[in-house]
Amino acid sequence: MADTIITAAKASETGAVPLPPDSIIVVLGASGDLAKKKTYPALFGLYRYGLLPKNVKIVGYARTKMDDADYKKRISSYIKTPTETTETQLTEFLAMTSYVSGQYDQDDGFIALTKHMEELEGDVEERHRLFYMALPPNVFTPVAQHLKKNCYPKSGGARIIIEKPFGHDLASSRELQTALQPIWTEDEIFRIDHYLGKEMVKNILILRFGNEFFGAAWNKNHVSSVQITFKEPFGTEGRGGYFDQFGIIRDVMQNHLLQVLTMIAMERPVSFSAEDIRDEKVRVLRAMPIIDPKNVVIGQYDKSLDGTKPGYQDDDTVPKGSRCPTFAAIVMHIKNDRWDGVPFILKAGKALDGAKVEVRVQFKDVTSGIFKDIPRNELVLRIQPDESVYLKMNTKLPGLTMKTSVTELDLTYKRRFSDLKIPEAYEALILDAINGDHSNFVRDDELDASWKIFTPLLHYLDENTDIVPARYPYGSRGPAFLDDFLASYGYAREQEGMYQWPTTKVNGNL
Repeated sequence: MADTIITAAKASETGAVPLPPDSIIVVLGASGDLAKKKTYPALFGLYRYGLLPKNVKIVGYARTKMDDADYKKRISSYIKTPTETTETQLTEFLAMTSYVSGQYDQDDGFIALTKHMEELEGDVEERHRLFYMALPPNVFTPVAQHLKKNCYPKSGGARIIIEKPFGHDLASSRELQTALQPIWTEDEIFRIDHYLGKEMVKNILILRFGNEFFGAAWNKNHVSSVQITFKEPFGTEGRGGYFDQFGIIRDVMQNHLLQVLTMIAMERPVSFSAEDIRDEKVRVLRAMPIIDPKNVVIGQYDKSLDGTKPGYQDDDTVPKGSRCPTFAAIVMHIKNDRWDGVPFILKAGKALDGAKVEVRVQFKDVTSGIFKDIPRNELVLRIQPDESVYLKMNTKLPGLTMKTSVTELDLTYKRRFSDLKIPEAYEALILDAINGDHSNFVRDDELDASWKIFTPLLHYLDENTDIVPARYPYGSRGPAFLDDFLASYGYAREQEGMYQWPTTKVNGNL
């Protein structure tokens, strides 16, 4: 009942307008990896839940020449159908889809696309279209221009979803925005960052502002540091040439991790409306100074210690002598009354010792006196995998002594909500775009503010060729001096074996 009330309140406050029946969703780049691995499986998921507009039609558009059978085989290749019911639903879903082939820089293909859409729409009074650009960034602008020129309905409306990257620095981002603004309004643009669709990221607002006890301690008086960590256990695996154009800072930190930071640090919004939420996020970004290179560590993975895993520069697609960082740790600050003096540490890396994305809020030491060297409390939000929230706390070890032990208040989603399915991020975000809700999409001034923070550092690293990333072994935690770097900003890492999650073993101590 409570979740129904919250959902209804949010819908009434956002003022969003859902797509009506008989709308059309167009997936541009329909033959690409993003479309077949993420976009179409997400659309199928929404179809299964009955969340697509009534009588919706889905049209794929790409340069690849495909007949109907090839197209449907391609878009269903990553859709799982474990039961007869889902097989039937997939057959129904594919019947709603069709394909048009055309170039991205010529009118003819988009004119053919419009003709096809009009045939599907029939004699409706208003035509409503959602364009999803699952495309490389070099064709964003021409495709957006051709869509507005040739495919924008004369009556009704249209929306356009744009995938990251939104430029590679402040100047290129502004160039993209300048190209889009004359033809598409900000209300029509949905800049997608899939981390904002992840369940635990969307839950941050509820956790923070729906629980009074969090609010009381959520400030510089109680928080020692905040770490936001992204770890991948694999390297570039043949895609190093593409990754080398961006590096880990552009690929993950300027967008995904910074978005999580703003959700953690923002003030309470006036309402759940998209603009109220995004206003608070922008205020956080504007209070953040540009990154000082002294507060940065960069690394690049080398061969594993046993020699079984290759180093980054062993990838044949990586330019010889590349200085591209595959690991970075960046300390950022927020100059406002709530957070001044608290280090926000962003860490991201490839070829590390595990797969994990989490937020770790470490609180300050308790007052000394009756306790000696008692561990700090930590609130951990595990974004992926195995979504969870747990609070590390000190408690008396059961027995006849006053020994203390670190344990946790543990909310692991797959145990607590075993009968519920956590939606995929793309399902959540495409549904938001269908409903016209911008809350979990990036606004133009938000994008501008984020690039202002990162661009000076990126240019500094690009231009200073004497700066070489520290090497770290494939499968390690990162550069060897990482712990000393974190400790210099006040982070207290527990000694090995001092804490085990989710169970604490007691070896017969009384």
